[in-house]
Amino acid sequence: MPSTLITVAPTGAETARADFPQLPTTLQELVETAQRCEGAGAGLIHVHVRDPEAGHAPTLDPVRLRDTVQALREATDLVVQLSTGGSVRDPLEKRLTVLDAEPDSCSLTCGTVNFGDDVFLNPHGFMSDLYVRAQEQEVVPEFEIFELGHLASLSRLIDAHGLPFGGKVHVDFVTNVPGAMPGTVEALVAGAQMLPAEVTSWSATGIGRAHLPIAAAALAMGGHLRVGMEDNLMMARGQQVQHNAELVERAASLATTMQRPPMSTDEARELLAVKDRRDR
Repeated sequence: MPSTLITVAPTGAETARADFPQLPTTLQELVETAQRCEGAGAGLIHVHVRDPEAGHAPTLDPVRLRDTVQALREATDLVVQLSTGGSVRDPLEKRLTVLDAEPDSCSLTCGTVNFGDDVFLNPHGFMSDLYVRAQEQEVVPEFEIFELGHLASLSRLIDAHGLPFGGKVHVDFVTNVPGAMPGTVEALVAGAQMLPAEVTSWSATGIGRAHLPIAAAALAMGGHLRVGMEDNLMMARGQQVQHNAELVERAASLATTMQRPPMSTDEARELLAVKDRRDR
């Protein structure tokens, strides 16, 4: 039976802890979240690191990044993926250093995009540098697509540099960001139809109220799922998410109903061809 990779994105860089106290921002909270989400069916965790000593602001501090990867790897079998986006204001040079924390995977956004009132900058030179560094440091990139034109940028990267480390190409559609690709079934279908031939798997998430429609459409088309407080803070109208595990449990239930139950962490590692860095 086909199975589903469920990615949990528990924190993100946009929501303030002061506005949403249940957001996991400390290392202890992140580890507890990862353990519960793994038990609920997640296979991969997408991590933005925060600094509790700086008002829980996003950080690319190399020590915090490395400590986070190590703690998650010791406490779970999840594929550990670090965001190379950081926050939309982080300098490009600093974003490249994320790979030094030796994650299993990293995000690689395939182009510049309007991001609410900001601009998330990803010029081709930066994408190319990150792509090559990930190859050299044996980190598997997840190619994040915020606009349909980003798929052409992905093809350009593959044509220039060959396949990423591991030989697999996994794409994640991030929909419904204000100013970017809408969180509609029609937009997701268009994206799926435009995927480069080298793509071996894809997932999707819908920000906010697009969360459930995009999940259902992705499952129906053979895609995988991303959920978490980075993308959605509400279970239903008037009902806040209290823990990321709630979103994973709902995604796992939906996937099981669609006859595509959650895949194990071992299956996730095989799907993405990540290097096994676990010391066990």
